[in-house]
Amino acid sequence: MLDDHTAAHPAVAPSTLAVTAGRPPRTPGAPLNPPVVLTSTFVSTGVPGAGDPLYGRIDTEAWHPFEETLGQLEGSTHPALVFGSGMAAIAAALSLVPAGGRLVMPRHAYQVSLGYARDLAERSGVEVALVDIDRTDEVLAAVRGDAGGRPADLLWVESPTNPMLEVADLPALVVGAHGAGALVAVDNTFATPLVQRPFEHGADVVVHSVTKYLAGHSDVVLGAALADDDDLHARLHAYRTMHGGIAGPFEVWLALRGVRTLALRVERAQANAAELARRLADHPAVALVRHPSLPDDPGHARATAQMNGYGAILGVVPRGGVAAADAVVDAVRLWVPATSLGGVDSMLERRRRFATESLTVPEDLLRLSVGIEDVEDLWADLDQALTAAQRTEG
Repeated sequence: MLDDHTAAHPAVAPSTLAVTAGRPPRTPGAPLNPPVVLTSTFVSTGVPGAGDPLYGRIDTEAWHPFEETLGQLEGSTHPALVFGSGMAAIAAALSLVPAGGRLVMPRHAYQVSLGYARDLAERSGVEVALVDIDRTDEVLAAVRGDAGGRPADLLWVESPTNPMLEVADLPALVVGAHGAGALVAVDNTFATPLVQRPFEHGADVVVHSVTKYLAGHSDVVLGAALADDDDLHARLHAYRTMHGGIAGPFEVWLALRGVRTLALRVERAQANAAELARRLADHPAVALVRHPSLPDDPGHARATAQMNGYGAILGVVPRGGVAAADAVVDAVRLWVPATSLGGVDSMLERRRRFATESLTVPEDLLRLSVGIEDVEDLWADLDQALTAAQRTEG
């Protein structure tokens, strides 16, 4: 049983919800934090009723505090559904596309999401249309099937996109997609519910790689999916139960502990990212910087209108091509070369080092996940690495 104290005060800010939601009842002598419940099964006699605890793959109280907290953060009418990984949650959401159906998704998106879509096309005959998600008219034309195809069953949105940081016109896409009979699913990993709440714009499904900002410490692998509609929520739950993509109790407990500091971490990381973007835009060794905080960034106006901040991911193209980009990664000492994002540590990598990355991503693009370190230390390390890379190229 969870505390209903926060639910009785629905006007509190998301940053407060991150701290207060999902707590046990305020009983004198009771723990402040929910316990870690380790059990695979539950005592059960007779015919189980709806919602009765039965078996750990179906449901367990170990998940509920985190699921309630994330559900409240996203403004959903249902708790979140936690999964064993971000891809498990993404697969559940993409299962809403029927065999032989049509899926529209960004050409720049998480590479494994794109790979799973290709797998759906091969296994289930799903038609996949890739679009530039920031070109609203083209996206909606693809959703409607204006070029002669059938209307889409699902529009998949990343905003900002991974790794190009394009910003979608989320309200317009939701209205247009619904008008064409399509569901809208939003991967909200980059933004987090503190920066963007897709349900407020009418989205049907929201997914997260909990591994990233929500857990926030690069120590667990988890995912989550949410749906406001009763039927969609039930379908996602049934997918999780049947496919077994469940999470361990301790990992979920760690993720909830991470959420408690989400607001502070996002605030600091966003501030660091905006300052670094501003400085990098003027650096002689940098050819291009993408971050929605920059006034001349293509996504700036949309992000300002529909987001509560600009996120903490940067796209940077150094002068000197692939060799220079690789040299920057080799030269950093504080930044961590790693394939992840959203942790307290600042990380970077050249995305096209992966053969599966979208071919329209520049070969020399560095994706930077800005952490919570002192911004002057982060800048000093980047500056020396960029300068060293230019010397190497010269």
